[in-house]
Amino acid sequence: MALPATVLGDTNAEPPKPSPSASPAPANVPATLQVNGKSYPIEVEARTTLLDFLRESLGLTGSKKGCDHGQCGACTVLINGRRINSCLTLAVMHEGDQITTIEGLAQDGQLSGLQDAFIRHDAFQCGFCTAGQLCSATACLNEGHATNESEVREWMSGNLCRCGAYPNIVAAILELRRQTPIGQQTPATGHS
Repeated sequence: MALPATVLGDTNAEPPKPSPSASPAPANVPATLQVNGKSYPIEVEARTTLLDFLRESLGLTGSKKGCDHGQCGACTVLINGRRINSCLTLAVMHEGDQITTIEGLAQDGQLSGLQDAFIRHDAFQCGFCTAGQLCSATACLNEGHATNESEVREWMSGNLCRCGAYPNIVAAILELRRQTPIGQQTPATGHS
């Protein structure tokens, strides 16, 4: 990189031109998001991730920002029943989609059958990954990917648990594998 002439001692040289001003802040984009069964008309900066929107704008802090690169699964939420890393998608991309966070798995203050199974099987320790694990496990069960331990481990492999509670997480999921899909259960019992 060449240094400006004034730096090199040439006092007759023209001073360097200022760099162009920073581009203006991105405009807010209007959208309506459906989160946990509620409609939210919003205006959000186009580059805001779904994770940041859920945590900072809606106050739904169950989904965690673990790696911010889609590698740990702590931010997993359900979009139209499919699991997605919310740190890798923009909020405005999900207008019209049904977004379910950990806060939306319980119904009327009652834990879902899967949440109850996680408690009974001690499928968490520090709890940081639990929201992502539960959302991913919900999709795993609903997709029919819980026929055996090996399959559950494979389909849950995108969700890391730094405490090593994997055997208990798998046990909780396997307990519910033959039951009604999660979205069709009655609260707490896990049965239809």
